[in-house]
Amino acid sequence: MHKDKKQKILIKKNGPYLVSGKLPLAKEIIVSDVSGESIKWAKGDQYPDKEEYLLCRCGQSKNKPYCDQSHIKNGFNGKLTASQKKYLEQSEKITGPDLVLTDDEDLCAFARFCHRSGGVWDLTDHSNNPDSRKTAIEEACDCPSGRLVAWDKKTKKAIEPEFKKSISLIEDPQKEVSGPIWAKGGIDLESEEKKYETRSRVTLCRCGQSKNKPFCDGCHVQAGFNDGDKSLGK
Repeated sequence: MHKDKKQKILIKKNGPYLVSGKLPLAKEIIVSDVSGESIKWAKGDQYPDKEEYLLCRCGQSKNKPYCDQSHIKNGFNGKLTASQKKYLEQSEKITGPDLVLTDDEDLCAFARFCHRSGGVWDLTDHSNNPDSRKTAIEEACDCPSGRLVAWDKKTKKAIEPEFKKSISLIEDPQKEVSGPIWAKGGIDLESEEKKYETRSRVTLCRCGQSKNKPFCDGCHVQAGFNDGDKSLGK
């Protein structure tokens, strides 16, 4: 009897992401307020379900978000440069009266949810205030890359959003760019040589420009990356 393939992302050498296990794929849009601050996520278009699919990693495919082998023609260097240390081994800890915030700046995908109401760091410092605590948790949980994680100081447990395993393609209308691939729900991530820590949320580079591959480092904003997606409805 045929068994479904394991839900995981395999990073092909100098090539695309091979996503297996019939993981749902959809757009996810950053919604900003009138001042330009990121305030919430909105669902975008859904892609047809596939048992497995190849997502472009070089940023040059003419059939985004899917790979069309452009990485071969353009000689894409997809060398994996990110540390394999676990998140807590390389994150800074900010301790407030009621919350602890861990922060790994190398993982920043520039979604900007952390700036509201003075910023998540200041809010953590004042987390004995119920409103500050609530907003700090919201901002940390809205961080798609998992750079920021809020922890309950009493229980010492991470406060994580509850995600089903799925893949989202981030769109950022405020900056007029397409953002990274957002892997949610604890999807295994590995290459042919390395295995990364499985986390509730990570963002993977899809513009090809990150200096912290396979993870997004916000380079898509400076590069003005736009996926020009033509594959919806296929």
